[in-house]
Amino acid sequence: MKIHINDQAAAWYQEEMLLNKGDYVRFFARYGGCSTVQQGFSLGVSNEQPHNAGVQTEKDGITYFIEEKDLWYFDNHDLFVEFNEIANEPEFKYDK
Repeated sequence: MKIHINDQAAAWYQEEMLLNKGDYVRFFARYGGCSTVQQGFSLGVSNEQPHNAGVQTEKDGITYFIEEKDLWYFDNHDLFVEFNEIANEPEFKYDK
């Protein structure tokens, strides 16, 4: 699996989370909400360093990652982080 993040979504995270080069953004499974890959769970986002990254990508000096223990959530789908201009925030899409 891979993480894909487009330029607009990366810029949004940098601005909203006050990120600097060398910072980290973690995507993780959280209980509650809804998603198209796991019923009863949703995707959370936090600013923290990895402990055991299962997958990661870097964009503009920021490392975006998913811990090994959260990979089950994605069910072998790639994570696409795109920017929704109507909602003015990132949105998540999943594709095998």
